[in-house]
Amino acid sequence: MTAFDDRESAFENKFAHDEEMKFRAEARRNKLLGLWAAELLGKTGDDANAYAREVIKSDFEEAGHEDVVRKVSGDLGDIATADEIRTKMADLLIVAKGQLMKEL
Repeated sequence: MTAFDDRESAFENKFAHDEEMKFRAEARRNKLLGLWAAELLGKTGDDANAYAREVIKSDFEEAGHEDVVRKVSGDLGDIATADEIRTKMADLLIVAKGQLMKEL
């Protein structure tokens, strides 16, 4: 292998790692968002965890995070606006990344 091949391989490995971490952080954010929304809906324990799993699954409907916003917004109704949910998602992404970094 040449030095160029080594650098290319290292770049590809870093890219794959970064994408995996991004996916894990977004899934963790969605779980945290689901738990937050569940609390607003008065769900606790297993019901809250089941709802959080529903929120995680909703992210696979389409690219981006608007599918998650629609799910949670629809479930919360007048309790929180779509913009409040997006703001909460941004805040929780920071929390999720911090949690993942501590786990490494």
